[in-house]
Amino acid sequence: MSENLNLPIISGGAAAPSTVHTKHGMFAPSAGGDTSGFGGLVQSFTIGAPSARPYGGDFDVLADAAEEAIKNAGLVVSEVFEKVVVAYGEMTFFVHREHLRAVAQMFRDEPTLRFEMCMGVNGVHYPFEEGRELHAVYPLLSLSYNRRVRLEVAVPDADPHIPSVVDIYPANNWHERETWDFFGIIFDGHPALTRIEMPDDWPGHPQRKDYPLGGIDIEYKGATISAPDKRRSYS
Repeated sequence: MSENLNLPIISGGAAAPSTVHTKHGMFAPSAGGDTSGFGGLVQSFTIGAPSARPYGGDFDVLADAAEEAIKNAGLVVSEVFEKVVVAYGEMTFFVHREHLRAVAQMFRDEPTLRFEMCMGVNGVHYPFEEGRELHAVYPLLSLSYNRRVRLEVAVPDADPHIPSVVDIYPANNWHERETWDFFGIIFDGHPALTRIEMPDDWPGHPQRKDYPLGGIDIEYKGATISAPDKRRSYS
């Protein structure tokens, strides 16, 4: 029998998403106005709330196998997984960062899981999700069972440390470097955590949503197009 995760539940395997931030305009500029012509546009950004069993399809089998492996390792499921989200045909286990390496090892090695491949790590920046601004997402693939799943870790901007999984999934070496380069997530234990695309002396991390647009003036057929942060607002 599966252990109760003690997470908020909603029947039907899904919960209503929670609004994280509402932005105005196409790009929600903090200075210089909206230059897109969509200054009246209002968009709400949401992050999925925990899902509840039954998840449906093969997801319940996968959840059973993951929970059983964690209990066999002497760990408590509710202390390892923050929540489980099933949405858009995908299953995501939110893992507390101190347990990420143990979970990655289990998902790779346990005979009932066998996620032999990690397809990399993707950074996400939610500047208005206080205390959870930076997320690292690990898409896993099981060749043995033809399954896919995602592990996700959320950390605060003030403490952006996540343990490296390079020794478990060696192909993540360059992916972790790229995520550090663009988002500033520090992967503790990485053998050479240096920039991979930006110059070594580049200031900041350019895929974060609070990174300034910057830019340079461009001449086009005799006219000059101002850099994004210097254009007038159409609002």
